[in-house]
Amino acid sequence: MLNVALPAIGRSFGAGAAEVQWVVNAFLLPLSALLLTGGAAGDLYGRRRLLMAGIALFSAASLLCALAPSLALFLAGRVLQGLGAAMLLPSSLAILSDAFAGEGRGRAVGIWAASGAMAAAGAPLLGGWLVDGVGWPAIFLINLPIAAAAIALAWRVVPESGQAERPPPDWAGAALATLGLGALTWALTDASAARALSPAAGAGLAAGMGLMLVFVLAEKKRGETAMVPLTLFGSAEFVGLTLLTFLLYGAFGAVMVLLPFTLIEAEGYSAVAAGAALLPLPLLIALVSPLMGRIAARLGPRLPLTAGPLIVAGGFLLGLRLGGGPYWTTVFPMVAVLSLGMAVAVAPLTTAVLACVDARHTGTASGLNSAVARTGGLVATALLGAALAGKGAALVAGFYVTVLTCAAVAAAAGLSAFLLLRKA
Repeated sequence: MLNVALPAIGRSFGAGAAEVQWVVNAFLLPLSALLLTGGAAGDLYGRRRLLMAGIALFSAASLLCALAPSLALFLAGRVLQGLGAAMLLPSSLAILSDAFAGEGRGRAVGIWAASGAMAAAGAPLLGGWLVDGVGWPAIFLINLPIAAAAIALAWRVVPESGQAERPPPDWAGAALATLGLGALTWALTDASAARALSPAAGAGLAAGMGLMLVFVLAEKKRGETAMVPLTLFGSAEFVGLTLLTFLLYGAFGAVMVLLPFTLIEAEGYSAVAAGAALLPLPLLIALVSPLMGRIAARLGPRLPLTAGPLIVAGGFLLGLRLGGGPYWTTVFPMVAVLSLGMAVAVAPLTTAVLACVDARHTGTASGLNSAVARTGGLVATALLGAALAGKGAALVAGFYVTVLTCAAVAAAAGLSAFLLLRKA
């Protein structure tokens, strides 16, 4: 819902391009950096406990966002939302994995994924209706009754589970990852909004890179108990899949932020219309992904993971048709082809990540892949400053530059799969 509300939130706080970027990235930063730590904490302290605490924190942060009198407090709420999401997301899937086995586990995970797809399908349209009819704070207030129901259900029907014997979470790694990604994100956001690298942004970039280097060294020293065990990257396939995830989800995330913003600010769409414009995307992904999962099981992941990003690149290029024409000949072709390309790639990517590591590391590999996907979106959004600062024709021109860049990035993602994955 947030993406269709970005223009209204920006106007409400008098936010510039950099502040609008932080509306998205204040959430993605803690989620990207702490997702793996949240999973480890759930294993150690109890998954139901972390799930309920994460939902409670997310809902309290939503209330803060809705009532915030200033942008600073609003962004603080977004950070807390990201922290709550990092607690609840890994615990939810781990609870399912613990409660079911064999075919039952597959069905349970399928229902879990389908529920997320249905929510994603309705969210932009509902968000647009709330923004236009009630005001943007309503997209945060609506979380409160949903969260209360979720906590009540978890308390009543979800069994506690965990692995009390496992080592404590890698708090030092989490802190280094958060600080490093935070410095990099701030520097890239400042530079993209100003269209120049200031001395302060340059120092932030250097500091972020230095902290990420220290993070890698600390993870190497910690070995198998690290937040990110570096032994995973001994596999060329895992490296290729991680690179593909970062590039593909980064490009996709950038366009998903900028497309509704451009439709509202430059094309004259209402928030409801912009939400409806995105409706085919999650619906088509949800419909096609199961079929692609079965096809990938027969063909192997290399072909679909090469073809899917290339189709996504073609969808980005169709974004060059945007600019004053009717929805069905401008926006819809782009959304439809993007949906097809992501559907081709999503299911095989998850399967391939789990298949290329040993059984001891499947949970870590899956969590790391999710974190890398969100980090890709974090970095890409930090680079959108120049486009978001545009008005009217300048915004459309910035959108064109973005989709051309994202098409090249998506093509590079497909190339990484072709070069680094084994033939079926």
